[in-house]
Amino acid sequence: MKNIRSHFVFNRSQQNGIFLLVVIIIFLQLVYYFYNFTTSGGSPGPLDEELVRLQQKIDSARMAGAMGDTVRIYPFNPNFITDYRGYTLGMSIEEIDRLHVYRAGDKWINSAEEFQKITGVSDSLLKVISPYFQFPEWVTSGRRNSGRNVAVPVTRPSAEKRNLNTAGPEDLIKVRGIGEVLAGRIVNYRSKIGGFVSDLQLKDIYGLSFEAREQLLGEFTVKEPPAYEIYNINRATVMELSSVPYIDYELAREIVNYRLLHEKIHTFEELSKINSFPSEKIDRIALYLTLE
Repeated sequence: MKNIRSHFVFNRSQQNGIFLLVVIIIFLQLVYYFYNFTTSGGSPGPLDEELVRLQQKIDSARMAGAMGDTVRIYPFNPNFITDYRGYTLGMSIEEIDRLHVYRAGDKWINSAEEFQKITGVSDSLLKVISPYFQFPEWVTSGRRNSGRNVAVPVTRPSAEKRNLNTAGPEDLIKVRGIGEVLAGRIVNYRSKIGGFVSDLQLKDIYGLSFEAREQLLGEFTVKEPPAYEIYNINRATVMELSSVPYIDYELAREIVNYRLLHEKIHTFEELSKINSFPSEKIDRIALYLTLE
């Protein structure tokens, strides 16, 4: 017991040394917790700026990659990007605001390059989302036809045109630019929607170019549209809206929810505020709906 006690017996000098050591330890701990070791007051050097730029590129690439893994993107018109859609695409608040300010002046974006110029999105994000941009046809056809010699369609008088709803594949392939595959798609799509209501619905045929469609409409037109129901969008039920060829059940439910939230839908263009609404098909959807 005496041997153990001897280890804790110190003379005056040793006691002072231990006390000083404890004070130094406490002081260093206080310095560690309360002192800011980062440099302040100076402007960042070239190395710091390069690190910031590199970090921004990494963050942008990571965001674009994460978006591609978690968000399924459907074709859309970038002129109608809402706050929520912009967020899901990976755009910053500032980039979305720049787009909205530009559109508030009744100006339109007609290319991916113009979209980047207006919003300031990064190259990596633009590379991910630009393949899904879908501009109005007059924009795309204008770019496609510039500098090229395009065959001018020979348009028959309306009375001489044949009925598009009764034309068979053998009739359609006689039109310049339409082969067996396109003729089959036209007939199959016509059967799927129960018959063409308007010539506008030819826009929905995959692979049918603007020029080929113009050639086709020079020979054919919808003369006898099938009987179909026209629903009042402000009174229609979810099931009635989902019977429209371009509206599935989920979109119909979103339309009804939007209508309830805003009490009434005043214009078809207003529907573009709904995240999954196909804005590029408003003209065809309006064939089956009314606002009154």
